[in-house]
Amino acid sequence: MKHFLTLLLFLLVFMGCEEDTSLIFEPMTFGNKTCENCALIEIDIPKAIGNKSIDEVVNTALREEIISILKYDDEIDVSTIDSAILSFQKEYDKLKSKFPEESTKWEATVKGTVTFENKQILTIRLDYYLFTGGAHGYSSIRYLNFDKTNGKELGNKELFKDIEAFKNLAESKFRAEEKIPMTSSINSTGFMFENDTFYLPENIGFTQEGLQLFYEQYEVASYADGPIVLVLPYQEIKKYLPQAFF
Repeated sequence: MKHFLTLLLFLLVFMGCEEDTSLIFEPMTFGNKTCENCALIEIDIPKAIGNKSIDEVVNTALREEIISILKYDDEIDVSTIDSAILSFQKEYDKLKSKFPEESTKWEATVKGTVTFENKQILTIRLDYYLFTGGAHGYSSIRYLNFDKTNGKELGNKELFKDIEAFKNLAESKFRAEEKIPMTSSINSTGFMFENDTFYLPENIGFTQEGLQLFYEQYEVASYADGPIVLVLPYQEIKKYLPQAFF
């Protein structure tokens, strides 16, 4: 009994000493004041506040992505989310001054969600919708992947040990899901891969279900087809990922 209590005490102390690597977030909301002449802007993203070395990297990456989504004129110097909102509103004001009869408001909504986190990796997904006139708006997502241990944002190539080997696997899974024969052209059923060659999308992110490959509208198919999404379970792709990730 004495040995059991000693072992139990050791385990409790050991577990208590383990470092909690989870990031701490608080919701951060931005928007435009509701008024008759204001564009509709709603931004809801997580802000890392745990004083870890990765916090500033995450918050900076989120800020830059929001700016790139809202910034309408590349010649305007925009460095904050508030100034990006202001630039979006100014462009809407310019349109209203040229076409006073235009009654449809511009819209911009962005929502950020943590889709995956373990000791090494953090992934945040940004879902956004933009409407700046025309027949319809545009909605899409962006994945931001971070290496928590090394305190940096990861590019797509850094997600894999061998990106070419992973691409070959992804193509076979893509063909199977979209019913494209392996002996046929990748575009034989109506896709629009450049040079008739399969490639990975710009948006790749970790989720609870697996690694998601997200092809935006127009990226490899027509607008009517919508986004093309492929989710690869981790048990099928683990050998292609750096060992430290899992």
